[in-house]
Amino acid sequence: MKNLRVAAAVLSTTPLDWRGNTRVILAAIEQARAAGVKLLCLPEQCITGYGCEDLFHAQAVHEHAARVLRDELLPATGGMCVTFGLPVLCRNGLYNCAAVAADGVLWGLVAKRFLAGDGIHYEPRWFKAWPVGQRAVVDVAGSQVPIGDLHFAWGGLRFGFEVCEDAWVANRPGAQLSRYGVDVVLNPSASHFAFGKQQIRKQFVVEGSRAFGVTYVYANLCGNEAGRAIYDGGALIASGGHLVAEGPRFPFSDGYVVAASCDVDRTRLDRARTVSFAPDQDDDDALLVDIPAAGPVFDGVARPVACSLARPEPVAPDAETQKLWDFSRAVALGLFDYLRKSRAHGYALSLSGGADSAACACLVRAMIELGEQDLGRAGLLARLGHIPALGDAPNRDAMLSRLLTTAYQATRNSGKVTRRAAATVAKAVGARHHVWRVDRVLDAYIDVGSRALGRPLDWQHDDIALQNIQARVRAPGIWLLANVENKLLLTTSNRSEAAVGYATMDGDTCGGLAPLAGIDKAFLRRWLRWLERPDRPPLPGLEPIPALRAVNIQQPTAELRPPDRHQTDEDDLMPYDVLDVIEKAAVRDKQLPAEAWQAARERFPDRDARQLAAWVRRFFTLWCRNQWKRERYAPSFHLDDENLDPRSWCRFPILSSGYAEELDALARMLPA
Repeated sequence: MKNLRVAAAVLSTTPLDWRGNTRVILAAIEQARAAGVKLLCLPEQCITGYGCEDLFHAQAVHEHAARVLRDELLPATGGMCVTFGLPVLCRNGLYNCAAVAADGVLWGLVAKRFLAGDGIHYEPRWFKAWPVGQRAVVDVAGSQVPIGDLHFAWGGLRFGFEVCEDAWVANRPGAQLSRYGVDVVLNPSASHFAFGKQQIRKQFVVEGSRAFGVTYVYANLCGNEAGRAIYDGGALIASGGHLVAEGPRFPFSDGYVVAASCDVDRTRLDRARTVSFAPDQDDDDALLVDIPAAGPVFDGVARPVACSLARPEPVAPDAETQKLWDFSRAVALGLFDYLRKSRAHGYALSLSGGADSAACACLVRAMIELGEQDLGRAGLLARLGHIPALGDAPNRDAMLSRLLTTAYQATRNSGKVTRRAAATVAKAVGARHHVWRVDRVLDAYIDVGSRALGRPLDWQHDDIALQNIQARVRAPGIWLLANVENKLLLTTSNRSEAAVGYATMDGDTCGGLAPLAGIDKAFLRRWLRWLERPDRPPLPGLEPIPALRAVNIQQPTAELRPPDRHQTDEDDLMPYDVLDVIEKAAVRDKQLPAEAWQAARERFPDRDARQLAAWVRRFFTLWCRNQWKRERYAPSFHLDDENLDPRSWCRFPILSSGYAEELDALARMLPA
């Protein structure tokens, strides 16, 4: 038996953090060496960080990455074969490469063939796709190294690569690698989190190992690397169609290594028994790079799966619970790394007593709970060591009171219910909570407007303006606290509100980070009800918050009109479940108004067709009118393929016809 000890690393990197990235890479190599690993796969672009964006075009970045590889990383590869990710310039084309090093020598560079250019990804803006079957030579920090569509022979083992997107396409490189006789396919990835995505990864890893007759090793990033994308880790190793090892997701640490022993003889025999397998028998293989082995590559016996992060991945009882868990873990990790990498001292939040601001507060608490569960209190404090106030925090509540500042900012239109709800939630999550009134500031602005216009402002003529000024006068006070305490101000708008512009620009949209802008209101309300329940399926580390009942029993309201007008969000807009169906049809599926109306009728057959058409008209009108707001929203986290962020997912013109002809066509379809 030829047992090969392979490993996949999950790393938390940061763009251009040369010291930090090098440190976590070297730590992963040592963890792999301690586990007896011979072949280690590190994530895509791990040296520079994946999210460098247009700085990939800076020559100094390529040169610095090459020097780090030569001077600091290659010497650490004694007795092992390790793959590193970095950008490489070859004949004036920039390529996303996996560098293969063994025993202190760089032996070759595999350039990515299929670039990720849809959705959140913009790789074709920076990189070129390497042509199939071509090989060249490039200078890397003074050494002439082969580059291209390569595979490798090392001590009787053959291996090749599918770099991230290469595995997501129909014409996967692994099929040709299998014909070349490779035993292992390595996949260095930077695959961002999205709901349900890990299951898809498992499918292509396991199926790739079966169809190609190989051992398949998948490595990924973890954490909030550059601001918007959250990477969930989840390293995978499969062999001959069977999942051998899976690493945990959403680690708060610098990463981990998962190692497994795979029987190369077994996968070779599996291919030999497959009638359809047609090996390439050309001995003059120009794409093959021979690497001399300084010692034995194979082990005589298999060893158990090992993971340097001793935490199992929790298993949800159903798909809905899995989504609730993943939302909690992804956004909590996103907030944690954003705080850590921005060097801010905590978060500030205008806590209205409603669902959105309550969700933000609960997610900050989840950040601490899940971080402490993963790292321990000492480890968590060490990761947040840049915050002086945390140094002597004796417990979790003390940490949260220093990390999270909240304020309820009342006007004459505010009610006792929301005030009590805000105080209840703040106490439950451990925030330092303030209550103040902003009526004097509000009245001063209304007086300024009245004098300028030469008439009093009133609700009959100036409804929207009077609502907006209330939201705007709340911004300066909470901004002031955030600035004084060196904290990041969270804005609370969700995706449903962003779609129709149901937010006051420079009011409730004020802030540096929008943790909810990637998720719809209906899901948020389900999440809050789930988080309230002590009897829910437990997510390790995340405690229920029964105090959320004070929020969950309310009908969502902006609370900007006088109380006798009984304002609710759904009266202003439409029922949130209807809004979400129309939004998915219009934005995700790119359907026109008539098609969106048909989708709404199918989903809500008991609702009046003309009322549904009115809501469709309202949605499309508000969607077009408010693109300028979406262009100005604070950065948000990417969670699924329904994102509205125009800077990373959904582009739409600021000025357009507003679907005028299409809405007229819808009107003509309505029953008499």
